[in-house]
Amino acid sequence: MDIVINMRVKELRKEKKETQVQVAAAIGVAEQYYQKLEYGTNLPGIENAWKLADHFNVTIDYLVGRTDKR
Repeated sequence: MDIVINMRVKELRKEKKETQVQVAAAIGVAEQYYQKLEYGTNLPGIENAWKLADHFNVTIDYLVGRTDKR
């Protein structure tokens, strides 16, 4: 299974018309950490995955590509 979380968080952020800084602040991480998530050089731990899912109102399964149902 391909890791798609980087593409999904970027797509969701753009849909909400938010900046990387705004999302990083909303989930309580450094901007650089969030940027690395989008670039695919970092993977979030479970706590940050929950925060991202809650922020974007999607499931963790959607974020990680296990389903296309948000």
